[in-house]
Amino acid sequence: MTYRDVANPKVLVWACTTVGARMPVAMAPLALVFLVRERPGGYALGAMLAAVYVIGEIIGAPVLGMRLRPERPRPQLAVGLAAGAAGFAGLGLFPHASFLVLGAFAFLAGAAPAAATGGLRALLTEIVPERAVAQALSTESMLNSVIWAVSPAAVTGLALGVAPRVPLLLTAGLMAASVTGLWLLPAGWEVADDAEGGAWSGTSSRRLLLGAWPVYVMGAASLSLLGLAELALPALLEQRGIGVGWSGPMLTGLAVGGGLGAFLYGLRTWPGLLRTRGVVLMCGTSVCVTLVALIPDPAGIAVALAVGGLLQVGALLTRNLALRDALPPAALAAGYSVMYAAAGAGYAATGSLAGALLKVTEPSRAILAGVVLTLLLTGVGWWGEVRRAGRSARGADIAVSRGGAVEAPVPDPAPGLVPDPAPGPEGTAIRGRRDPESRL
Repeated sequence: MTYRDVANPKVLVWACTTVGARMPVAMAPLALVFLVRERPGGYALGAMLAAVYVIGEIIGAPVLGMRLRPERPRPQLAVGLAAGAAGFAGLGLFPHASFLVLGAFAFLAGAAPAAATGGLRALLTEIVPERAVAQALSTESMLNSVIWAVSPAAVTGLALGVAPRVPLLLTAGLMAASVTGLWLLPAGWEVADDAEGGAWSGTSSRRLLLGAWPVYVMGAASLSLLGLAELALPALLEQRGIGVGWSGPMLTGLAVGGGLGAFLYGLRTWPGLLRTRGVVLMCGTSVCVTLVALIPDPAGIAVALAVGGLLQVGALLTRNLALRDALPPAALAAGYSVMYAAAGAGYAATGSLAGALLKVTEPSRAILAGVVLTLLLTGVGWWGEVRRAGRSARGADIAVSRGGAVEAPVPDPAPGLVPDPAPGPEGTAIRGRRDPESRL
């Protein structure tokens, strides 16, 4: 169980396809701000467009993710990515259009490809051995860390050095290119031919996804905490008398810490239940973000952010693995999409909380309030997972108890003959002393 199990040509194709599909997501919010910043009230307008884009992602991920068919998701993913590329192209080609037009393009760019995250993750776990799933998910997190570290610099350099529309045209080209990569990957992922896999439709699908709500809650908490620290960091540095320009290198350190954490998580099998690991890692991340709010020294803040990123990625990986345990294979892509939406909602909620609190209190207190909220969400998610595990155990006991009393059908004997007792072990005793045939 090493990273050698992940090193194969199909994973390389998957990685290239994923860069094309996800780098536009990482570039979009900042690119939208640069697109309209020279207009009157440009920064506020850019923030509103970024919010519309994120809302599109939050809506599109669960709605479209639930419609992915595991045996043949490729056409749906291709259409979504192509439509997203069209949305980005519209933003880049018509930068001076009205806000309503730009908002429509931004919503389309966010919503249409939102199911691609879940679909590509499900395809990744299909092209690696089952024993290497944890390493595959760690590899995905490392790739995401690289994407999120590179994207801000790429957007800033292209927008200021070439033209504000260029980053959005680049995102359109990347997303369009990712459609080609889909045809080099498996057409779908394997689903067991049983009642659980075949029931993936309608009410049963919603019931399965809703049943995994504790995983989504903890997933949202794991992203929202560092999201709050990231959004409040410039104001915090200003409060400490530190140059705001240091926020860029510090956030790069956060991304590097996340990549290192993903690599370390995949090196070995870690002890403890997934939900216990998740809580421990979330508490460690909370301590790091608390230190960010309290430490006056810039070096200390940078170290706390880097360690927090290392722990946070591990917490998010436990959520992805827990989701695999909670859902059947047919529901995994939709589950990953709902997780993506939940994480986006958590990030948006903490961003709104930070914006509201920064108007009435110091940045350090705003971050501490976010830590308290995150710990509450973590506690609710942990309680929900413990409760769900208890119900599953009781259901299994009941199923075993009932299953033991079920007899296999015995064919009628030929006329005038009495059948011999069937070979093999006896059936479950009735009334504590007789077998089902009352022969003892």
